[in-house]
Amino acid sequence: MEPKSSRQRRRARVEAAPAERRAAPVTGKMKPLSADDMALINAASLELLEETGLSNAPEPAQQAVVGCGGQLTNNGRLLFPRHLVEAALVGLRRDFTLCGRNSDHDIEMTAAKVHTGSGGASPMVVDLTTREYRPATLADLYAAARLVDTLDNIHFFSRSMIARDMSTTRELDINTAYAALAGTCKHVMTSASESEHVRDIAEMCFLLAGSQKVFQARPFLSLNINHVVPPLQFDAQACDVLMTGARLGLPVMVNTFGQMGASSPVTIAGCLAQTNAETLAGMVLAWIANPDVMAIYGARPMVTDLRSGGMAGGSGEQAILTAAASQMAQFYNLPNSTIAGATDSKIADAQAGYEKALSVTMAVQAGANLVTQAAGTQAGLMATSFEAYVIDNDMLGAILSAASPIEVTTKTLAVDVIAQTVQGEGHFLGHPDTYARMKSDFVYPAHADRQPPDTWLANGAPTINSAARLTAETTLATHFPSYIPAAIDQELRARFDIRLPEERMRRP
Repeated sequence: MEPKSSRQRRRARVEAAPAERRAAPVTGKMKPLSADDMALINAASLELLEETGLSNAPEPAQQAVVGCGGQLTNNGRLLFPRHLVEAALVGLRRDFTLCGRNSDHDIEMTAAKVHTGSGGASPMVVDLTTREYRPATLADLYAAARLVDTLDNIHFFSRSMIARDMSTTRELDINTAYAALAGTCKHVMTSASESEHVRDIAEMCFLLAGSQKVFQARPFLSLNINHVVPPLQFDAQACDVLMTGARLGLPVMVNTFGQMGASSPVTIAGCLAQTNAETLAGMVLAWIANPDVMAIYGARPMVTDLRSGGMAGGSGEQAILTAAASQMAQFYNLPNSTIAGATDSKIADAQAGYEKALSVTMAVQAGANLVTQAAGTQAGLMATSFEAYVIDNDMLGAILSAASPIEVTTKTLAVDVIAQTVQGEGHFLGHPDTYARMKSDFVYPAHADRQPPDTWLANGAPTINSAARLTAETTLATHFPSYIPAAIDQELRARFDIRLPEERMRRP
């Protein structure tokens, strides 16, 4: 075997260097709306809340809003006066952190720091072995949490599928929270269909944390709540969930999903005005329930394919709509979340790649704090793919890297280094800065192929899909973390109807 040249040795050192954990980029540079545009949307939203209001408010919500100066009309619409909305906007917290089970996975909800994660609540899963669609199960959800636990660019685990082998909503809500918390130490986002289930989930979290006070100091689980059925109608049960979660000190995602041209106006401006009004109504309710609430503004307007009535999550219109909704959150300086990555493709293919990359990039550049559904989803959120999680993790690394600021200083301009190098070795591979910065300034994909063509062919012409499937299979066969101590696990199983078998939670 021929000895390696000095250049080959340097290249080998570069390729072998470990990656460093990267800080969340601060973005918000993309601004599809002008300042005047945002002011007009805000004014329209306040007008809708004050003069049109929302219907179907449950009794607790009516009492809360009317007690703060609101009004219930003769036809049952709850009106939010401008002064109440503005008081809530002043009073809502901007200074909290969504925590992981350890501080390495903490998510700062400040400025325009961006974090990407899973989500979708898909009813189906793409089977890793057969590659066929089938109903999702609790074991699939647990597997998804375990896989996400190992993927560096997926920063939180939002419930990505509905376990269809659960027979009641209480069974579903409790076991979903349990499986997620057992599978990952990253921040978990889940849902509850009734306020009593919120109390169950909160009790589970307080037990894991040691007490309610300890959990509230470092909240490692939050609730996704869709409190509105557009246009401008409350979901009564979801409102109760929202207010109960707020009172118990759980972070609450105040989410709205108007579909442009279907359940909201066909214009982007009109859709934004209505969606913003609906989101602000939920933020006000959460704030009244608990002025110290950790509430996340979750305006998530979606685009409808007007030819079929289906969702068009991978469209260019969806990407710009999502960016504009994120910009409205910046207008209020509110901690926020949005959806991006809801590809219409049924498999992890080229269509999925360009649709996800477009929408996620624009959401990231617009400054969304949390980008959910950014990994793992297919078919307009109808299915979750383990293979896609792994591929999307590579994609998210590139997108987040592209959002990083450019450091322009005397040191980074490197005039002296350039002068020395051109008169010396004639290349920069051996320079100390090259080795030092390769670990901090570059993201190296784990599965995207960068081999020369002849090497790629010699290695069997692998695809990103085949590499991702192998990683997913290996991870799910070997990664069984113990994030719930045995004694607490036994207590949880004694208190709740936990359906995930203990033997399923360890390596065969």
